[in-house]
Amino acid sequence: RRRPRSASSCGSRAVAAMAPHRAAPAFPSAAILLLLLPLASAGLSGYFGTKSRYEEVNPHLLRDPLSLGPAAGSRLPAACAPLQLRALLRHGTRYPTAGQIRRLGQLHTRLLRRPAAAACPAAADLAAWQMWYEESLDGRLAPQGRRDMEHLARRLAARFPALFAARRRLVLASSSKHRCLQSGAAFRDGLGPSLSLGSDEVEVEVNDSLMRFFDHCAKFVALVEDNDVAMCQVDAFKEGPEMRKVLEKVASALCLPVEELNADLVQVAFLTCSYELAIKNVTSPWCSLFSEEDAKVLEYLNDLKQYWKRGYGYDINSRSSCILFQDIFQHLDKAVEESKSSKPISSPLIVQVGHAETLQPLLALMGFFKDDEPLKANNYVRQTHRKFRSGRIVPYAANLVFVLYHCDQVKTSKEEYQVQMLLNEKPMLFHHSNETISTYEDLKDYYKDILENCHFKEECELPKINITAIDEL
Repeated sequence: RRRPRSASSCGSRAVAAMAPHRAAPAFPSAAILLLLLPLASAGLSGYFGTKSRYEEVNPHLLRDPLSLGPAAGSRLPAACAPLQLRALLRHGTRYPTAGQIRRLGQLHTRLLRRPAAAACPAAADLAAWQMWYEESLDGRLAPQGRRDMEHLARRLAARFPALFAARRRLVLASSSKHRCLQSGAAFRDGLGPSLSLGSDEVEVEVNDSLMRFFDHCAKFVALVEDNDVAMCQVDAFKEGPEMRKVLEKVASALCLPVEELNADLVQVAFLTCSYELAIKNVTSPWCSLFSEEDAKVLEYLNDLKQYWKRGYGYDINSRSSCILFQDIFQHLDKAVEESKSSKPISSPLIVQVGHAETLQPLLALMGFFKDDEPLKANNYVRQTHRKFRSGRIVPYAANLVFVLYHCDQVKTSKEEYQVQMLLNEKPMLFHHSNETISTYEDLKDYYKDILENCHFKEECELPKINITAIDEL
């Protein structure tokens, strides 16, 4: 949908990063490449960005999908009891979208049409590969995605048994996307008889205003989603020297003229490697095209897109999520009030299923995974140790969990209500304390400005005067 842009639209620094790649790098012959690359393909899985398996962030789950893993770093005082759990989940492992399947079909057809060459075993292997993806699969939840959600539900129930005990009310919401609705149902099914809700099955309520807030934010849609210029750093990196090197290498392995490939086709080949691993748990022949160094470049391309479209690139990306942020605190406030009045907590369990695009802006709004320097087309090497790595933050089945505790035997009334945040089942350090537990009062005080002054309607209104998007952003 978007037209490719020249590097000049990103300013002089991006232009410098896109100097023509004059000398073609020396590559080993395709035959030697194929001997080397299967060994490396096992090391690719850490670089799949938003298409990463959940097991990449929690490797212990490969051995036992119900394991709670290494002991959590910080322990709560014994006198603290959980009052409310609010879980924001990304859907489980999904199939590629129709657009990705179409591009893969184009690339595969190109390989089928080429005459077999002894020098191109990779091309022959991939031509023989069965193209089993159909466009009707379009981003739907895979069987592995159901398992992701069922296992997550069982682990959370094991981690917080008091909250998931019988007769506790579960509120389950989802975005309108099929993969999210199915993920919500799988989460509910994973709880099984452990959550005794009588004969009534918990319905999954659709709530796009919270789970797909970005669709309802006119400023984000006009100035980022539908704006060619907004992704200029991504476009510049696609044309830059690092991607050029990967492009030439893949073209060489496939015995294709380099002009027949582009960054999007190479990326779809790389993501097919990721899909086969996540969906089928196999090492696909597509993986043989890439070394670990190539994977790092392609991960950066994915992260650049996430950064500029969902992360810190533009303020509106994160400000559009204030509606969700405030809703979280409204429910926590209500639970605190009910507890103080000795009433039962009306919503002890709130589980909502959305997308990587739901979680990433919210985490940016809260200031997590922010690097000192923005991710740009020309600072790939400097960003080697960046905090913003989408595969570590929002893999499939990613989850951000807020847990509110009531604590007895405390020195001050302020310490009576405490909060913990877990990302992908690991306690997070709060910015204001550098601890994994905070008093609820301190947490609210730290985010006071967002809670009081971030108004979705005003944030998302399009500017009245006709100014250029980049000036506005």
